[in-house]
Formats: sequence, structure tokens, C-alpha cells
Amino acid sequence: MANPSAGTPVVVVGASAGGVEALQRLAASLPVDFPCCVLVVLHVPATGRSALPVILDRAGPLPARQAADGDGLHAGEILVAPADRHLVVLDGHVALTRGPQENGHRPAVDVLFRSAARALGPRVAAVVLSGALDDGAAGAVAVAERGGLCLVQDPGEALYEGMPTSALGAVGSAKPCGVTEMPVVLEEWSGSLGDAPAGAPSGLLEMEADMAEMDPDALHDPVRPGVPAGLGCPDCAGALYQIEEGGLRRFRCRVGHAWSPESLLARQTIAMESALWMALRSLEDKAALNTEMALRAEDEGRTMTATRFTAAAAEAHRAAEMVRTLVTEIGTGDVSPWRAEDDRP
Repeated sequence: MANPSAGTPVVVVGASAGGVEALQRLAASLPVDFPCCVLVVLHVPATGRSALPVILDRAGPLPARQAADGDGLHAGEILVAPADRHLVVLDGHVALTRGPQENGHRPAVDVLFRSAARALGPRVAAVVLSGALDDGAAGAVAVAERGGLCLVQDPGEALYEGMPTSALGAVGSAKPCGVTEMPVVLEEWSGSLGDAPAGAPSGLLEMEADMAEMDPDALHDPVRPGVPAGLGCPDCAGALYQIEEGGLRRFRCRVGHAWSPESLLARQTIAMESALWMALRSLEDKAALNTEMALRAEDEGRTMTATRFTAAAAEAHRAAEMVRTLVTEIGTGDVSPWRAEDDRP
């Protein structure tokens, strides 16, 4: 376990949809003598190599590169999580893991934030930038509960306000801020850090951080955090356990997949649509086979049999049209993050 009262302060930055533009502006605004190490997670596809390190390296005065396993935490440097690897903070360095996806992502913002909170306590600042859903909110809660700073891009400035809005709703102490104003706030914060150590991380934080690091004891522990939620994990169909932390409700399954509410709803919609397409394909196959058998029976003079197969084909077509209507309508509901003003009279 790291000593949170010593070492370089670390700024962990999370972004998703619309995040590249915000990250460029942030990198361009950081001074050449910035006293913190900057760790970045942008939700990217698992395949291919991210161009973000090159983009950020060109955007501002600080050198930026893709993080490598074992990299140290050095002030004035930007490390970017590679595709299909979680970026986690350990004792004075980072590690790359293929731990369970969180909100369907690897790398995941919440994994980075949570691991940094455990390792660094009050010497970590979390920055939540543009994103469509509620990624980063759970990680921001962990940072705040360990005494760290939480900065959130002003939702009115973000291209996608979901992540900033969710983080502000989950962390009462989070500060909304324009991206170009963040470096000044972060420098003031880093200069005011004292030497008082943080308290011990909670058992929940320890277990969840260990899961992301693929720790066998955490992964095989029969006791799961939270209580049974009566829901299934969209990624593995396992039972989900509901976790309440800092006023935020979220979910995790036995093998470690983690979900915040909005992200779970979005993934359930995708899983439901996939199931409907499978049902539609099965019904169209059934209709086609019944039609073929009806034609064959008719050619053979078996009129009653042909009629039966024709009726079955028509029934399958009717059911297929019902499923096709569901496919068209599913996903049209609004799953934007909850805001306090939504419930005002």
C-alpha cells in the first residue's frame, strides 16, 4: 500500500464521448512546470491503437505517451491508458491489467479513479470530462471519500453532459469548472497539500481495486460486495449485486463486471435488441421453412397438409412483424442522467 502523504500528486482524468476535444484543451492549458502527474482514460474500442497520446503530446507543453506497465508517477508527464487495458495506480507506479470491464469499458474511468483513491488518498484529483452516460461518478465518489479533489467540466461547456452531470450529482463537493480554468485550480490544490496521511481505505474500495488488478483472493472470494439486486449482468448473465456508496447506487456481478445505473440501462437495451434480432431471425427461418414445406405438400397433392404449413408460415410472419416493431421502438426512451430539476414541480 502506498503512503498517501508522500510522492507526486496525481491528476486522474476520465472522458468518453466528446472527450478528445476537452482533453486537447486541457493539455494545451497545462503549464510546462505542472507539478502533478496526469493519468488519462478515454473510453476507446478494444481493438487498434489509440492516437490520443500523439494528439495530447502535440496539444500542449507536457510530454504525453501511452502508459506502459510499471511506469513511475512523474510530475509534468501525461500517461494515457492503452486500448483494452485498465490503467491502475499502485505504490508510486502504474500497472496495466485486463480486469473485468466496468460499464462495458476497458480501460474504464472508474477503475483508474478508484485505484488512485486507494493508493494516494488526498493526493489525487479526479477530473471528469465530456461523456454521454454516468461513467466516472462511482470513481469520483471514491476519490472524494478518500479526501481527494473532484473537478467536473461545466456541463454547459461539455459536448456531452452526461458524465459531468452524473459526477456532480454523486459528489456534493465536486466543483464544476471550465476546462481551461482547471490547471489553475489543480496547481493551487497541489500546493496546499499537507503531510497528514489519509485514513485506511474501506474494505469495499480494497476489494474493488483488487478485482481490477486481477487479484486471485478478491476474484475467488465467495462473499460479494452489496446485496442481491435481482438483475442479471448483461455481459455474462450472472447475478448482479447492488452496492450503495456515497449516495450512489451501482452494481457488480460475481466475476467483477461493474455497472452504474445509466450504463446498465444502456447495455440492457443493447442486449435486449440483440435478443430480439435473434428471435426475429428464428421466426423468419420458421416462416421460410413452413412455406417451403407447404409448396412441397401442394406439389404432392397433400392439400390439408399444405394448408397447415401455410397457416404456420403466416403465424410466424405475424409474430416476426411484432418483433420487428419492438426492434424499431426499443431504445427510443430517454436514458439521460437524472437531474434535480427534473423532479421539481
